[in-house]
Amino acid sequence: MPWFQIQKGESHVVSAILGHSKGGNVVLLYASKYQDLRIVVNVSGRYDLKRGIAERLGEDFIEIIKKDGHIDVKNKTGGIEYRVTEEALMDRLRTDMLEACLKIDKECRVLTVHGSADEIISIEDALEFAKVIPNHQLHIIEGANHGYTSHQTELASTVVKFIASALEQDKDSSK
Repeated sequence: MPWFQIQKGESHVVSAILGHSKGGNVVLLYASKYQDLRIVVNVSGRYDLKRGIAERLGEDFIEIIKKDGHIDVKNKTGGIEYRVTEEALMDRLRTDMLEACLKIDKECRVLTVHGSADEIISIEDALEFAKVIPNHQLHIIEGANHGYTSHQTELASTVVKFIASALEQDKDSSK
């Protein structure tokens, strides 16, 4: 039973979870660890967590984080968007998505959605997930960027169709 059900003490069953970008990794890691889900949707998750760090934190990120213990990532206006600690960075670098994906239960249906014009995470990451996750479906949204700015309707439709189909298959198999 997912932790958020236990914490709230609710009795309903979570049918699916979805995560975008880092959240895509979080839902896949959850599915690999707890194996209590039937449906997982990974939207633009990163397969190789060693990639993308220098682009986000700067080429000298290791020196800065060793010296200061953290790096503050700023937004376009100069305000702090978020803080990356040395511990969080090391946790990311130790996370092996291949190993995690291979632990996802074969009964768990996984959809990966990725935009063909994603400027943050390469479409190659989505193709890697498709190779290693056992019960996997890949959907590429042509022209979509990382935030699906002009493709939110297609993203929502794709996700809803996948979840509805998976729930219907579960219902049919339980008869």
